[in-house]
Amino acid sequence: MAALVHAMIALLAATLGSMLPAASAAQPYPGKTIRYIVPFVPGGATDTLARVIAQKLNAAWGVSVVVENRPGAGGNLGTELVARSAPDGHTLLMAINSHAVNASLYSKLNYDPIKDFAPVSLVATSPNVVVVHPSLPAKTVKELIAFARTRPGELTYGTAGPGSGAHLAGELFKSMARVDLIHVPYKGAGQVVIDLIGGQVSMSFIALPVVYPHVRAGKLRVLAVTSATRSPLVPDLPTVAESGLPGFEVVSWFGTLAPAGTSRDIVTKLNSEISKILQMPDVKEKMGGLGLELRGGTPEQFGRFIKSDWALWDKVIKSVGIRLD
Repeated sequence: MAALVHAMIALLAATLGSMLPAASAAQPYPGKTIRYIVPFVPGGATDTLARVIAQKLNAAWGVSVVVENRPGAGGNLGTELVARSAPDGHTLLMAINSHAVNASLYSKLNYDPIKDFAPVSLVATSPNVVVVHPSLPAKTVKELIAFARTRPGELTYGTAGPGSGAHLAGELFKSMARVDLIHVPYKGAGQVVIDLIGGQVSMSFIALPVVYPHVRAGKLRVLAVTSATRSPLVPDLPTVAESGLPGFEVVSWFGTLAPAGTSRDIVTKLNSEISKILQMPDVKEKMGGLGLELRGGTPEQFGRFIKSDWALWDKVIKSVGIRLD
């Protein structure tokens, strides 16, 4: 009997011992500082958006949420950092379009943009606009296409560099419209605008807030937005699709990702809180001033969105032969 009692005590102790790691693993989330990685330099829309969300998460949860800028290699350095981080919800990534296209632009990445991440939420989108120098006679996209076809290889479009969103938008436009435009890469959007105003380049596919002051001043002419539907920020401006090129759609996007393997409970909690933040009037007002349309949605919807974006641009990149390494 004594031996039986000792055996039962030993079994109970072993059972309780095996439960301790599970108990300790079930710590409330968040349990420490959250690092929100922005893989680009401070000051841009990506950085500003991340800081707004970080501040609101801090206020809601009472846990420090720190934005860390980790620029380099077109966003790859900061993105890889998150991919290699512990999947505990305490390291997040503010990703943009480059997340879906870098696997096509670079011959080798140290991470997989789909398999190494858990989608949390699409946060915002922003359409670019088709903008031209006033010397061009085109006042609509349809007229622009007709004009470009009469002057193959003469019209130029400026971008922030090879592989940039404007470059890819321009190549998609060329392919769909069957026109021959010459790509002129710069080192940033600011120089594109200067030369566009000066007439050194004919047109561009660029973020609305960057050029709108010059449009109002009559120095540039904007023809259309590149999104599938009209932007609530400029509801009177038609889309490219409705004004001459059906099916054309290009948007810049921003979204939150966590490392692959992050628990469903943590992803759901993050998604729910970010959804609340995106509905706050002060957040809507500030982001609207940056030309951003706040989105939201489920993690599954965001995952499908990334895959769809990757498939679209992979075809464009391979057809043109763009490589950044």
